[in-house]
Amino acid sequence: MHPLAALATGMLASVWAFGSAVAQSATSLPPGPKVSIITLTQPIPNVPQYTLVDKPWFGEELPKRSGGRLVIKTGTWAENSLSGPEILRLTRSGQVDIGAAPLTTVSGDVPLLDGVDLAGMSPDIQKARRIAEAAVPTANKELERVGVRILGVFPYPAQVIFCRQGFSSIADLKGRKIRTFGASLNDFVTALGMQPVSIGFPEVYSALERGVVDCAVTGSGSGNSGKWPEVTTHMTTLPLFWAVTAYYANLAWWNKLDPAVRGFLEANIKEIVDLQWKLGADGSADGIACNTGKADGCKIFNLVTKNPMTAVAAGPADQAQISKIFADTVLPGWVKRCGARCGELYNEVIAPISGVKYVAK
Repeated sequence: MHPLAALATGMLASVWAFGSAVAQSATSLPPGPKVSIITLTQPIPNVPQYTLVDKPWFGEELPKRSGGRLVIKTGTWAENSLSGPEILRLTRSGQVDIGAAPLTTVSGDVPLLDGVDLAGMSPDIQKARRIAEAAVPTANKELERVGVRILGVFPYPAQVIFCRQGFSSIADLKGRKIRTFGASLNDFVTALGMQPVSIGFPEVYSALERGVVDCAVTGSGSGNSGKWPEVTTHMTTLPLFWAVTAYYANLAWWNKLDPAVRGFLEANIKEIVDLQWKLGADGSADGIACNTGKADGCKIFNLVTKNPMTAVAAGPADQAQISKIFADTVLPGWVKRCGARCGELYNEVIAPISGVKYVAK
């Protein structure tokens, strides 16, 4: 079955209806020359973040609202043989006008970005959004030095652990090899006693299938889209983080745009961002339901009917361990990589929301 055929018609309609309600201010463009835009925004073509939002909105809705002035070519990493870290560089170089990748994925180039979505910091999506949006102005000061700016931020479904073999708590995962992305997640799983392995999302399925890794981290729904339930048996349910992602624009290209076009894009990307946050929230529980074969809760992703997965809920000990690893290992590890100024910025911008202050040792 084609991936789109598995998406619930009702969910598709509700996403579009929500979009119409949240941004009536997205005005049409006055007549003028056409503007060609290249976007490269999602890991694979069948994730709902692409099929329900990016592709129809960038590819169809924005050109229509613009009266045909915008001609937008959409694409995904996999279609261009990319694994993610290259997105910021491609955008910076002007090969892509608007790219998207998780902040953690591109934080090797700009370590400050990793602090927006540290592993263990945001157990709920509302807190994750407050932190991410509060941090954008500070992140843009850093990014604009290298010719890029963030236009908006959005999440994937809750980032959880998928494993090939069973476990009953995160303590059972000690010694296993796990696919990760981003330095803070590496710190987190290392503190659990696991061995992190860096693998691009499009290659994770085969790595799990062949036993190159025992476990892997991704969104509850993203793993479903990538067919991970075919090669894994158990998954956690407590969010480690949200793979908060940014739409990045090439700064020189952005600044040269006709102000009317720039304003039009800003208004519409705000609408797209709202849709993505709604999808991230809805998709978190939906992905777990679909992966575990619960048809009543599976409306967005693909229902697993053959060998449904086992969901492992976090007990009090797991929750306490996650909080401790964040405060004792993940947060100081990020500040060490990023520098003392990052610790100061964290305490100024993020700590009032996260509830955990960085204390230099």
